[in-house]
Amino acid sequence: MVIGIVLAHYVNISFDIILYSTIVLVIVLGLYWLLLKTKIDRLPFFGLLACLCMIGVGMSSYGIQNEKLQSYHYTNLNPSENYNSISFKIRERLKPDAYNDKYIVSVNSFNNKSASGKLLINIRKDSLNQSLAVDDYLFTSTQLQAIQKPLNPHQFDYSKYLELKQVYHQIYLKQDDLLLLRNSKSTIYGYADQLRTKINAKLIKAEFKDEALSIMNALLLGQRQTIDKTIYNNYVNSGTIHILAVSGLHVGILLLILNFLFSPLLYLKYGNVLRGIIIFVILWSFAIVAGLSPSVTRAVTMFSIISIAMHLKRPTNIYNTLVISAFVILLFKPTFLFEVGFQMSYLAVLGIVSVQPILYKLWKPKYWISDKLWQIFTVTLAAQAGVVPISLFYFHQFPGLFFISNIVVIPFLGLILGFGLLVIALALMNLLNNSIVSAYSFIIDSLNSFIAWVAQFEDFLFRDIPFTILQVICSYFIIMALVQVYKHKNFKWLVISLVGVLCFQSISFYNSHKTQGDSFIVFNKSRFSMIGQKHNNKLLIHHNLDSVKQKTDNIVKNFVVGEAIDSISTNTLKSVYQFKNKTLLVIDSLGVYKGISFKPNYVILRNSPKLNLNRVIDSLKPDLIIADASNYKSYAKRWKATCKHKKIPFHYTNEKGAFIID
Repeated sequence: MVIGIVLAHYVNISFDIILYSTIVLVIVLGLYWLLLKTKIDRLPFFGLLACLCMIGVGMSSYGIQNEKLQSYHYTNLNPSENYNSISFKIRERLKPDAYNDKYIVSVNSFNNKSASGKLLINIRKDSLNQSLAVDDYLFTSTQLQAIQKPLNPHQFDYSKYLELKQVYHQIYLKQDDLLLLRNSKSTIYGYADQLRTKINAKLIKAEFKDEALSIMNALLLGQRQTIDKTIYNNYVNSGTIHILAVSGLHVGILLLILNFLFSPLLYLKYGNVLRGIIIFVILWSFAIVAGLSPSVTRAVTMFSIISIAMHLKRPTNIYNTLVISAFVILLFKPTFLFEVGFQMSYLAVLGIVSVQPILYKLWKPKYWISDKLWQIFTVTLAAQAGVVPISLFYFHQFPGLFFISNIVVIPFLGLILGFGLLVIALALMNLLNNSIVSAYSFIIDSLNSFIAWVAQFEDFLFRDIPFTILQVICSYFIIMALVQVYKHKNFKWLVISLVGVLCFQSISFYNSHKTQGDSFIVFNKSRFSMIGQKHNNKLLIHHNLDSVKQKTDNIVKNFVVGEAIDSISTNTLKSVYQFKNKTLLVIDSLGVYKGISFKPNYVILRNSPKLNLNRVIDSLKPDLIIADASNYKSYAKRWKATCKHKKIPFHYTNEKGAFIID
C-alpha cells in the first residue's frame, strides 16, 4: 500500500484508470480465492495478485483523498485574478509569525457557489485583534495568492509542505476585511478547541506563567504554537524535542496510568471489557483534544490495538501492531506517509523494538536503579538508531548529549504528565490552589532550566551535516543487516552488511564528486545584497549584512549544507565580477556606470539606483539585467517593463529566485 501511495504521489495517472483497475484486481483476487482456496499456499500468482491489489488500494486511497479531483473544489470554479467572494470555516490555528496570525481554513462557498478546499489565511496583527476560534464561520472578498516557492537554492519549500495538507493558495487580510457569520461549534475539532481555550483560561486565572503554560500546552494538549523560540531551540539542541510532540511516549505513559487507575474494575464480572472500552474512549478523546496530529494519531491507534489485545488476553506482536496502525492511518490519511513526524515516529518505535533488546543484553545490572537507568539509556540509543539517518536528512544536525538529557527527562515525564492531568482536572473544577500551581510550575521551570543547561554545550551539537536520501536508504540497510548479523550470526548477513558499508562509501564519494565545480550566485535577501562565488567545496560570500543578520541568516547555511561546502569566507561587495568568460557590472545606489572601458555581459542592480534604464541598456548593451531584493519593488516593476520594451531578459530575484551561473 505504501508503494501505491508513493506512485500516486509522484506519477500522474488518471484516477478513473486507477480505481477501475483496483476494482478489477480485487474481483479477480476474490474469484481466485473462492475457486482455488485449498491450493492458495502453493500458488505464487495469488501472492503477486494480492500485492498488486494493495498497491491499487494505496493509489485509490490517495486519489480519493485528493480534494483537487472534486468538481466543486474552489480551484475548479474559475477563481478570479482580482477579487473572489469566499466564506470559510476556521479549521486549525497555526503558529503566528512576526506580522500575521495564521490559520488553515475550510472553504464553504466560492463566488456564491458551494465549494470545498483549504486555504492559508494571514491576518495582520493588531493589538485590538481577537484570536479566531476553530469553527468560526467568516466571509471575505479578496485575491487568492500562490504560496511562494523557495527563492534560494536548498531552501525549505513551504509550498510543498502545505500541498501535503492540500493547501494550494493563501490570502492576506486585515481584521476589517472579515465578516463573522457564525461562531457556534459544529465539529469535534471546534469542541476540542473550545475545551483547550477553557483549560488555558483556567490555568491563566490560576497564575501559571507564560513559559510554564506553553510547555503544558505542548505536553498535555498537543499545541506548540505559543512556545518561545529560545526554549524551543533548547529542546531541539538537547535532543529532547520529541517530548514536546504528543507521541508514543506520552500515550504509552497515559495507557499505564489509565490501566492502574481503572484496575479496580477487574473485580466486576465484565470488568475487563468495561476497562478496555473506557481506556479506548479516553485515549481517542485525548487524541482529539491534542489536535489529531500524525504523531498522536499513530500512537493512539497503535496503543488502542495493544489495549484491545491486552483486554482480549491475546498475545501481541509489536511488528504486527505497528503495521496494523500504519495501515489504518494511511488508508484514511495517505499523505501522512510524507510527513516528517509520521516517519520519525514509526522509525523510532522500530528502532526500539529491534535494536533495544540487543543493546540491553550487553550488560546485566545487579541493582534496580542501575537496571532502570540502563533500560532508559538503551531505549534512547535504540530510538536514535532508528531516527538518526532520517533526522540528518531533514535537519542536518545531531545532538551529541541526547542520552544525558533523555536519561533525566524520560523518568520524570510520567510524573509531569500524571501531575499535569491532575492540575487540568482540578483547574476545570475550580479546585486548584496556589501550592499545587507553585509545585507544578517549579517542575516545569526545572525541566526548562535543565534543557537549557544541556543545550549550552554547543560543541556537542554537530550542525550542518550534508546527508542525502541515498545515504538514508543505505544507512537503514546497514542497520537492518547488522541486526540480522546479531540474530543469525552467519557469514551471509555479515557480507550483506559489509556490502551496505561499501555502498555508503561509494555514495559519499559520488556526493563529493558532484559538488566539484564553480558557480556564481546572486542570492535573494530582502533589503540586502548577497553574492556568492563557489569554487568546488569553497564558498566566498560578498554581502552588506550587519553582524546580527549574519548570525540569524539561513540562506548561506542552507546552501552550504546542500552543496557540501567545507570552507566559507566573506568579503565586501565589489563593483565588477569576473566569472569564467562572463563580466558582471554591479550598479548600486550611486548609479555610476559611465566611462567604463569594457562591455559587461550582465548588469546587477542593487540598492535602488536612480537611473534611466533605457540609457543603461543603450550604453552598455548587456545580455541580461539582474535586480536583487535590495531594490524597491516599484523600481523593479518599472525596470521589468523597460526590459520587456527593449526585448532584453530581466531577472528579479524576488520573483524568479536566486540568479545562478554554473
